[in-house]
Amino acid sequence: MPYTVLVPDNLNQAGLDLLNAADDLTVNAPGLMSRAETLAAIPQADALIVRSSTKADAELLAKAENLKVIVRAGVGVDNIDLEECTRRGIVVMNAPDGNTISTAEHAFGLMLALARHIPQADRSLREGRWDRKKYTGTELHGKVLGIIGFGRVGRALAQRAQAFGMTEIAYDPFVPEDIAHHLGLSLVPTVDALLAQADFITLHALVTDETREMINAENIAKMKDGVRIVNAARGKLINQADLAEALKSGKVGGAALDVYDTEPPSDDNPLLGLPNVICTPHLGASTYEAQAAVGVQAAQQVLDALFKNRYGNVKNKAVLETL
Repeated sequence: MPYTVLVPDNLNQAGLDLLNAADDLTVNAPGLMSRAETLAAIPQADALIVRSSTKADAELLAKAENLKVIVRAGVGVDNIDLEECTRRGIVVMNAPDGNTISTAEHAFGLMLALARHIPQADRSLREGRWDRKKYTGTELHGKVLGIIGFGRVGRALAQRAQAFGMTEIAYDPFVPEDIAHHLGLSLVPTVDALLAQADFITLHALVTDETREMINAENIAKMKDGVRIVNAARGKLINQADLAEALKSGKVGGAALDVYDTEPPSDDNPLLGLPNVICTPHLGASTYEAQAAVGVQAAQQVLDALFKNRYGNVKNKAVLETL
């Protein structure tokens, strides 16, 4: 039976090559498509591969007459309406493996840059100044690193932090103790325990009702004075206004952000332009290796679903009961 795969976002060529090599498969992948172009093309699609630009919302799904599967070439599926997909019998999967190392490395790079004021010092020197005392930093060695969310990326970051001699604690109510012990660190029983101990906090959690805007005024008050916060997970984990106030007061010593509650961030984002904030444009998975890996994984999962009725990394597992 012939199928059509729609790829409205940019997907690595390795993934496209895998799709194009399959028999009985038409691949519609012209590059980044506009919303109007995607809506026009979706009625013919049996499968949809997206990254973060395409919103698989109720409007799009209502036009997806033949859609059987959506694969997110990456981790987060907050741009996909899971409830509506389940109601329509559409299986939603992600491709979480390929991004792990790149995202962990980027988060660790942000932490180093935050500790040593690297972007600010670079800018100062390029502008003709020699401000050595102004950019005195702090060592990572001996500091307490609090990891919120101990999945693939959190664990990869923990392994890298150990090489720098950091003391690590993690909070994740869904991870067994033995996994943390195997990596040589402790799981704390509550997020409050982590907030009270950490010198650096790095976020690797999914956005849920419990984690949305968890970095807020109430929780910031529980942190050490001068704590530094890194977020390479999801922007909605942070209440931007509360964090901005804490950065201005010095309660939070600095923040390094790769993600924002809206992307690209709006001009009135209160965190942009603060001298103790480092910002990058969602680069966590932006390496050649990661893009190739997630592209291939997403393509293979589409092929497995369409031709073998095989599903992995399903995000709306209730739909499987209807197939």
